Amino acid sequence: MSRLTKTPDEVRADLDRRGKSVREWAREHGFSDRIVYEVLRGRLKGRRGQTHKVAVLLGLKDGVVE
Repeated sequence: MSRLTKTPDEVRADLDRRGKSVREWAREHGFSDRIVYEVLRGRLKGRRGQTHKVAVLLGLKDGVVE
């Protein structure tokens, strides 16, 4: 069984491999960098709205973005 989601550390390592900062990723995807940092820290859980979209797009959670 394969894991579909990444840990916050894996997401940060992936961004490092791409040469992108969290702030750059956030701006490219139309999100506030504060929201992205808070999702990565686990302070925002990504249950609804923008936090959900951020978590799914970063690969932290399995979900659908409409």
